[in-house]
Amino acid sequence: MDPILVYDTTLRDGTQAEDISFSAEEKLRVALRFDEAGFHYVEGGWPGANPRDDRFFELARGVEFANARLVAFGSTRRPGVAAAEDKNLKAVAAAGTPAVTLFGKSWDLHATEIFGVELSENLAMIAESTAFLSGSGKEVLYDAEHFFDGYKANPDYALETVLAAVEGGAGTVVLCDTNGGTLPQEVERIVPRVMAALEKHAAGRSAVRVPVGIHAHNDCGLAVANTIAAVNAGCTMVQGTVNGYGERCGNADLTSVIPVLQVKMGRQCLPEASLKRLRSLSRYVSEAANMTPQSTRPFVGESAFAHKGGVHVSAVRKVPRAYEHMDPELVGNRRRVLVSDLSGKSNVEVKAQELGIDLANGGNGETSRKLVTEVKKLENAGYQFDAAEGSFELLMKKRLGLFSPAFELKSFLVTIRKEKDKPCFSEATIKICVNGQERFTAAEGQGPVGALDNALRKALRRFYPEAARDMRLVDFKVRVIDGREGTAARVKVFIESRDTEEIWKTIGVSEDIIEASWQALADSFEWKLGRDKEKAASPEKPAEA
Repeated sequence: MDPILVYDTTLRDGTQAEDISFSAEEKLRVALRFDEAGFHYVEGGWPGANPRDDRFFELARGVEFANARLVAFGSTRRPGVAAAEDKNLKAVAAAGTPAVTLFGKSWDLHATEIFGVELSENLAMIAESTAFLSGSGKEVLYDAEHFFDGYKANPDYALETVLAAVEGGAGTVVLCDTNGGTLPQEVERIVPRVMAALEKHAAGRSAVRVPVGIHAHNDCGLAVANTIAAVNAGCTMVQGTVNGYGERCGNADLTSVIPVLQVKMGRQCLPEASLKRLRSLSRYVSEAANMTPQSTRPFVGESAFAHKGGVHVSAVRKVPRAYEHMDPELVGNRRRVLVSDLSGKSNVEVKAQELGIDLANGGNGETSRKLVTEVKKLENAGYQFDAAEGSFELLMKKRLGLFSPAFELKSFLVTIRKEKDKPCFSEATIKICVNGQERFTAAEGQGPVGALDNALRKALRRFYPEAARDMRLVDFKVRVIDGREGTAARVKVFIESRDTEEIWKTIGVSEDIIEASWQALADSFEWKLGRDKEKAASPEKPAEA
């Protein structure tokens, strides 16, 4: 079977998602990571469309890609304009990339009702544009926009548009489900018909049929399924984005597409070493995009191989495939065991093993049973340790006498001031003690927790400068445990923090939201400082991605 070519469009189509934007310099760094991973094509953007993309291609001219072909994206010429005179095509040609991707209209509705041109003019736009760029020595890929909708509306004309691109010199034809409304069975029915038409066309010219790719959007939640269906039907190129970022509901997620093809179907996509860094790549892109990683993302998500029920954990300890469809290490992930009120002794024992903690005191499991009992009591009081593993790790170490606090709270004070027509203003003062030395600081923040975070960070900077600099709070959630008590109800506060390598979650529970926030915040810093201490003591142990 032919290997599958991976075409990434995170830096173009992915940036059309809400809340995602990369600077030109960030785009270049991400593109180089894709190149390092062994992606075959990396689409950098649309030259001439905006200054950022122009700047990116300017920067990329001085960079050599080892594995990937950098691609500039653009549209076919405008109606009534010669290809050689079209500003868009000239900008694409001038981008300096070895490959270009042009998109054109395959749906007759778009030609006649959106562009307002004759169907014959649309065909000329496709053929002349691809000919212009292929004649300049570029590898030309043709994105047949709205192809599946176009085929279902007018199959003969949709095929004509594809053949026009091939006549113009396109080396690959990519079928696009631009609206994301096509079903997998439709993909499996239509793709072979396209391939048959291309085969017939190539035979008439004594040429080799051009390969076919797939570009699927996720509006029905089927982008990955449609991509796999297209490969089953004969496509040898998959287009998508890392983490599925993209317009509306996103694009086909390459972090799912690649392992399904390579691990499940035996279709080579990336080098094995790159596959094992897939989770790390997913995290890198989410960090660059300033997006919180989705924990439930298949294969690379934090919860992808997480086990909570005691029965599950007991089974997976004996035979992993009993509750895991694959070895998580194949994609750089790991098995996680969650601890909650649903846990049994096995959960605690596996969790301790993960952390390198010995629970075999007496050899009868008494320690783990006591921990399970305490967890169940605390969860009944409002704690939720499966969503705050950082706090559970600290709890376990405290109960086993393995915890040494990095700092001691003496006191804190948080004030909030509201003035007419102005936002609330928060200030926090805090006094802590580290190794017998007291430190008193004050800081402002956009809210009381932000002020408290800034004050604690400022106080710790004197003692732990790197930790205070590297870690940051990325999520803060408050949940009322039982609303029947009204404003006197207990609340639980979740804090998610991260540094350059890891993400961890902590929890606090109290009738007072500020006290609960402090508990979660203090745990977050204690976890980070404890982990840094362990790494310093064992520098040979690699950090988790």
